[in-house]
Amino acid sequence: MTVTSPAFDQGTIPREYTCHGAGVSPPVYWSGAPQRTRSLALVLDDSAAPITPYVYWIVINISPAADIQAGRIPQGASVAENSKGVRGYTPPCPAAAHEYRFTVYALNTVLRLPEPVTLKEAWTAIAEHAIARGRLTVAARP
Repeated sequence: MTVTSPAFDQGTIPREYTCHGAGVSPPVYWSGAPQRTRSLALVLDDSAAPITPYVYWIVINISPAADIQAGRIPQGASVAENSKGVRGYTPPCPAAAHEYRFTVYALNTVLRLPEPVTLKEAWTAIAEHAIARGRLTVAARP
């Protein structure tokens, strides 16, 4: 799978998507999901954080026909708790140059999880049902 974002055309996260700017979630697009994909999940994390991985955002039950627009999640999708314990997008807040991973997982089912969905429940379900993945790694600067 291929993951892209028009916001990251220079390979970096613009300030508006970090804590140094407006802190809104960026647009994320993908292609190449297998035909048997029933839903998608998006995970934004930092694998080099002191407590690894640090998860900033998990969106589950994304329709295979959808994408993510800036500041919004697709209709029918839901958001799990992140490492901060917040349901939603917590913008990265780099103190120095750093890299972040936007990973999209193709899942063989629509996840049926109790609300609110915890980080552990979401990670476990994604791992159990992933049939493909794609990743976009981008840098951020303070």
